Amino acid sequence: MIFDGLDAHLDRVPGTVSAYVARLDAPPTWTRHADATHYAASTMKVAVLVALHRAAEAGRVDLDAPVPVRNEFDSALPGAPRFSCAQHYDNDDAVWARAGGSAPLRWLAERMITRSSNLATNLVIAHVGLPAVADVWARAGARHSVTGRGIEDFAARDAGITNLVTAADLAALLGGLARGTARPGPLAAPESCVAMLDTLTAQEHREDLAAGLPAGTRIAHKNGWVHGVRHGAGVVHPDDAPPYVIAVCTTTDLADGGPSGEEIEDDACRLIARISREVWNARHHLVAE
Repeated sequence: MIFDGLDAHLDRVPGTVSAYVARLDAPPTWTRHADATHYAASTMKVAVLVALHRAAEAGRVDLDAPVPVRNEFDSALPGAPRFSCAQHYDNDDAVWARAGGSAPLRWLAERMITRSSNLATNLVIAHVGLPAVADVWARAGARHSVTGRGIEDFAARDAGITNLVTAADLAALLGGLARGTARPGPLAAPESCVAMLDTLTAQEHREDLAAGLPAGTRIAHKNGWVHGVRHGAGVVHPDDAPPYVIAVCTTTDLADGGPSGEEIEDDACRLIARISREVWNARHHLVAE
């Protein structure tokens, strides 16, 4: 078993580390707690991206038409007051600079992925609806993942409405995009899948999965993080081997970090980069064991 040594190392990590690795259209080579649920953090934004492109294909939205950029959203909890995002908790001042004005949905979707903007994410969800995101997970064949609310919808969070992912479900979603199809049905039209993969390839946060790959390696990916949580999922395209999907979810307490959790996040990044590097080194042998 080519990842026995890695499994032994991960057994010593406090918390839960999940993984799913497979070539496209092939059974997994390696899984580890692949169906364990984790708080989704920003990885749920991939499902939101797919929901947006599906809505555009159906004619329900125009990706290039400007929409208002307003920081006020309906809660997923019936009867709860509307909520807003906090700029200091976001990763993209460019979207906030448009507040009170407008921006095209296509641009907002790109900022949602490449910079992981929370404000952009909630704006996109407001236009597609949470049921459309749930439909994407179902189309990908996800078994446990759910996007129940927008980001910073604290009333819904406190009522137990949450966002969850598993490594297996993230792999199914990203793999479905890379194949252009998914089970039980296509995720989106081929041209939409290509556009979404290009957006995921333009990801600017490259400190986990991408950090474990040789410079210049093509990877279409999305990561997510909050205190004690760090995930990365993507499709890697080596020049000398078939493409493969990799998803790693970590809910851990890797270091005695300060209140900001920066040290914990740094350790989790290094751990995911190590996993990514070891999978890369085994890229010629990624067949079902």
